[in-house]
Amino acid sequence: MTTNTITQLSDPQGFSPDPLTDLLRSGAQRLIEQAVEAELSVLLEAYASEKTDDGRARLVRHGHLPEREVITGIGAVPVKVPRVRDRGDAAEKIRFTSTILPPYLRKAKSIEELLPWLYLKGISTGDFHEALAALLSPNAAGLSLTTISRRSGRLVDRVRSLATARSQHAAVRLHLGARRLLPPANG
Repeated sequence: MTTNTITQLSDPQGFSPDPLTDLLRSGAQRLIEQAVEAELSVLLEAYASEKTDDGRARLVRHGHLPEREVITGIGAVPVKVPRVRDRGDAAEKIRFTSTILPPYLRKAKSIEELLPWLYLKGISTGDFHEALAALLSPNAAGLSLTTISRRSGRLVDRVRSLATARSQHAAVRLHLGARRLLPPANG
């Protein structure tokens, strides 16, 4: 591992070293915001006729959840999800949960599928941070060796369970790339 002694200074003009990626990222942010707002307006319209005892709307906008970043193929995209307030007296409160941007989503599906591939290609030996920085962005937060190993472990477990189920009828050996995921069948 080499130590870089050069300090990167930010441009005082505010220009980005990669304005195209910044433009794409801001466009993605706007598109996500518009899609989530459309989902919210459908929910609000569905309950527009419901009123509280004092005549106010039962369901109203109530700010946003804290901003979070979703890691996509063009890097981290900051997103804000609106929230609603249910003023009704019903035991079961109405909540807004976006189908496009669920609460647990931190990485796009394409990134989730990339992680086992990186592991299987051998990037997980310690130098995968450079590859991720080149593919996603220098601040690919949440993508560590532990994350990749955990995701790859799940993949290996699925493959093993599938192979075990099928090996009752025939010996199954599986190779992905140059890596052998399963031991050779006995016998």
